[in-house]
Amino acid sequence: MVLFIIFCPIVAAALIIAGLPARKTALAASVLTLATTLFLLGSFQGGQRDFQHVTSFTISPEWHLSFTTGLDGLSFVMVLLAAIITLAAVWFTGEIDKHENAFYACLLLISGGAIGAFASIDLFFFYAFHELALIPTFLLIGIWGSGNRVGAAWKITIYLAIGSFILLIGLILLYQSVPVVSRSFDIRALKAAAGLGQISAEAQRHIYLLLLIGFGILVSLFPFHTWAPEAYAAAPAPAAMLHAGVLKKFGLYGLLRLAIPLLPEGARHWTNLLVVLLLGNIIYVGLVTIAQKRLDWMLGYSSVMHMGYIFLGIASASVLGATGAVVLMFAHGLSIALLFAIAGELRKRTGTLLFAELGGLGKVMPFAGLAFGLGAFAAIGLPGFANFAGEIMIFFGAFKNGWEIERFHIFQIATVLALWGVVISAVYMLRAYRKTFMGTIGERWKELVDLRTGLRVPVALLVGALICYGFFPQSFVRIVTPAFRTYLSASKQP
Repeated sequence: MVLFIIFCPIVAAALIIAGLPARKTALAASVLTLATTLFLLGSFQGGQRDFQHVTSFTISPEWHLSFTTGLDGLSFVMVLLAAIITLAAVWFTGEIDKHENAFYACLLLISGGAIGAFASIDLFFFYAFHELALIPTFLLIGIWGSGNRVGAAWKITIYLAIGSFILLIGLILLYQSVPVVSRSFDIRALKAAAGLGQISAEAQRHIYLLLLIGFGILVSLFPFHTWAPEAYAAAPAPAAMLHAGVLKKFGLYGLLRLAIPLLPEGARHWTNLLVVLLLGNIIYVGLVTIAQKRLDWMLGYSSVMHMGYIFLGIASASVLGATGAVVLMFAHGLSIALLFAIAGELRKRTGTLLFAELGGLGKVMPFAGLAFGLGAFAAIGLPGFANFAGEIMIFFGAFKNGWEIERFHIFQIATVLALWGVVISAVYMLRAYRKTFMGTIGERWKELVDLRTGLRVPVALLVGALICYGFFPQSFVRIVTPAFRTYLSASKQP
């Protein structure tokens, strides 16, 4: 079933390119992918640390290369996120003016590539599936984007290509750092070798830095973040939903899957650097977000800013902080996808996303205003939404790192500063909500109509998931924490 989840979108994309009806085929594939993922959720054993539903096909015995897939708690949460947002993005797409089949095929390839990367246990395919998902991202922005779409497409291409190249060098060095007798592309074998101390501390420091920079560029870690806001502002709404909501989480997933468990000494060595950079995401990018005058640019910068919280949970190297990071990855993916979807509908109907030209739209689009408000409340961490559960676990997990030290520890300082990010995010998100949906409505907007009934289904899906896991975050905690207890300190468990 894991293979079906990976290849269902990819096969559907090939069939669409071959001539099958684009929207119907894409919707059918998305529904099947989500339904199969939910079916797996029912059979998933939450307390088990090992991978489940493992399938392996040997490709090269000499290189110990196999196409191996499976799910543990960490990867399952990410696959579920991808399945939910894929359905919502495809549903929101509607009719495309030019090359409709190619557009839908690109969306499904992004989904299939992301799911394949999350479900791969083999290092080679972990990287290859991500690269598969990047190519259609560039095409969606360059061909179907708006504004400075060509410039944005080139910028994201250059940035992410450099990030992928640095990441590839780091993965090659990781593979070569293990003794020949233990050398394998299988992540489980690499983790076993690391547990036996077969990767030297000096090698760990060099490899971890490369992985941090490579993954960091892909995630828009400060100061490598400038590609993201422009790309998301120019991208079609479904592409922004999939990239910001799903594919961007690949770098964070990679740090949790590879860098922290395999290179603990390297992670410890570069902790202070990571803390300083993530504060740049939270404080500096947060202030830049307040200054934005367009809704799409504001959402793009806000997505970059919230990555800082997740990096803080990862840097804490505690089970509580890392679990909170996973919950927030899931919650942020849902909330930013919802906000980009509503923003895309507004741009389609009004032709502008300038705050100065909008206002009062809640009077004629009450459901869209409600949906955007719920997404904004989730993004700023209002209790009752999954974002709040993730953020609170991250803050407690990070602050606890310096608990037994008399003076203020760097994690305690970082946590206090990060809490100001909550205030900053509330300022820019509520300001955007007020300028877009509240106040006096302009004459030219009085004839606008609300979201049609069909578009309310994906909105309900995203909001329902945010609220469901906001009230019951322990459903994720039970399946995620076993994956971290094997290599994080027992004293830092929740």
